[in-house]
Amino acid sequence: MAQVLPPAHLAQVIGQALALHQQGRLDEAEKLYARALKLQRDNFDALHLLGVLNQQRGKPGEAYRLIASALKVQPNSPDALSNLAMAQSALQRHDEALKSVDKALSIAPSHGDALNNRGNVLLELKRPAEAIAAFDAVLAKAPRHLQARINRGNALTELGRAPEALADYDLALGVAPGHPLALYNRGNALRSLGRYQEAVAAYDGAAARMPQHLNAWLNRGQALAALNRHQDAIASYGRVLAVQPDFADAHFNAAMSFLTLGDYARGFAEYEWRWKRTGMTAPKAFRRPPWLGEEPLGGKTIVLHAEQGLGDTVQFVRYVPRLAQMGARVVLDVPPALKALFSGLDGVTAVIGRGEPLPPYDAHCPLGSLPLAFKTQVSNVPAEIPYLRAGEAALQKWRPRLEGLPSPRIALAWSGNASHPNDRNRSLSLAQLEPLLSVPGASFISVQRELRDGDAETLAHDTRILNLGPELNDFSDTAAVLTLADLVISVDTSVAHLAGALGRPAFVLVPFQPDWRWMLDRHASPWYPAMRLYRQTAIGDWGSVIVRAADAVRSLFSLASKV
Repeated sequence: MAQVLPPAHLAQVIGQALALHQQGRLDEAEKLYARALKLQRDNFDALHLLGVLNQQRGKPGEAYRLIASALKVQPNSPDALSNLAMAQSALQRHDEALKSVDKALSIAPSHGDALNNRGNVLLELKRPAEAIAAFDAVLAKAPRHLQARINRGNALTELGRAPEALADYDLALGVAPGHPLALYNRGNALRSLGRYQEAVAAYDGAAARMPQHLNAWLNRGQALAALNRHQDAIASYGRVLAVQPDFADAHFNAAMSFLTLGDYARGFAEYEWRWKRTGMTAPKAFRRPPWLGEEPLGGKTIVLHAEQGLGDTVQFVRYVPRLAQMGARVVLDVPPALKALFSGLDGVTAVIGRGEPLPPYDAHCPLGSLPLAFKTQVSNVPAEIPYLRAGEAALQKWRPRLEGLPSPRIALAWSGNASHPNDRNRSLSLAQLEPLLSVPGASFISVQRELRDGDAETLAHDTRILNLGPELNDFSDTAAVLTLADLVISVDTSVAHLAGALGRPAFVLVPFQPDWRWMLDRHASPWYPAMRLYRQTAIGDWGSVIVRAADAVRSLFSLASKV
């Protein structure tokens, strides 16, 4: 069918709509685009620009439909192809988006917005190095291209090159002082560098100019929490939840602050949002309902399943005896490394290694939900220590290796899993322990199973340390070594939890922003009464912590000070 010629005033309607669109008067612009489409339903400009408007409003599905319709009219429009890519990317169809933007660039190789959008898509595909090349191509032709400059900074941040990213954000702010996205992303880079006070200031600037930017408020809260300003952090998360009550990341971060402050009632309730937070894998599916304390368990079988790290698992199995006292048969579903150790736990009926078939059961509960189920407060934390014990076979295996060492025998763990999101704050290098290793008369035992490159080399040449890490097959071995040691000194990792559960004397080296279970301004933990906490008094200052721990070792064991 031949195309009906548009009315003479159609171009004027679209022109008026575009002017309103550019002024940010989206409601008025939308009405005029819709009017234009009534005049000519396949008008390319009206379809395309209305699609762009919907993309701006956070409606990528409608944006995709409209822009795809526009491309049926003009299949080789680089503008429309580039904008289609943005809609596809927003719909998590990143591979399709890359094809669309590459087609746009095959038609117009120097198309600035298409190059910028290609970089954005590559960022979504976790290909930041390639994204930088796309942004560089834009900036080579247009050094003041604001979005490309900001996005280049984002790619550098993804690559861990935050100082370079800051330079890009500063250049962007030179082009557009006070630009909220430049300030927001600058805050992210500063936070990744541990410059939390500056990050808060950047987020404040972004939020003042764009109050509905929820991630600015969210990340502001995280920066405040890193400064131990948890009440302020909770207020910042509250700004997010006032706008979007189901924002899981805000609930979860609020949980961390409530728990750190000792408000376990609100903290553990908010902690249930962990399943929906960004990056969290879907919980294991169970055919029976979860138990959260409401139903009696007498004569029933409940499966308690590990969900997070080994340390969390060790911490929360303390509730098993209480469930057994309620008449439950308790089955633990845990990582294989913990299976043998947990088999001796009071009240446990069976221990299943993760992935093994479960026996018939009546209910289940994630281990991390047990504090909520038992209405745990700081004052009633189950602290019947020890609740874990090293097996006799493991003790016999390790006793000959350790009993000949001079006392005191001190077990060491100075770093955790390198992939842990808080690893930069909690882990040390072996070299940082030198003031401790210089304590005369002590024997040191490494229970590190994973070594960083620099530590492996140091350990290979340091005869003061017996390196047992490579020989520890599972946590039964580690538990035996910790039991045979006179003292455990550990950063915040699973070794610290294990020492606490075994009731061993332990020093835990705690960063300035502690994990919630260590709370604030305390020398002991309600979860592990035998522990003593040595805290950073300033962000990143491990030196004074190690010196204080070394002095405490000398005092505890009446050892001479180094002259």
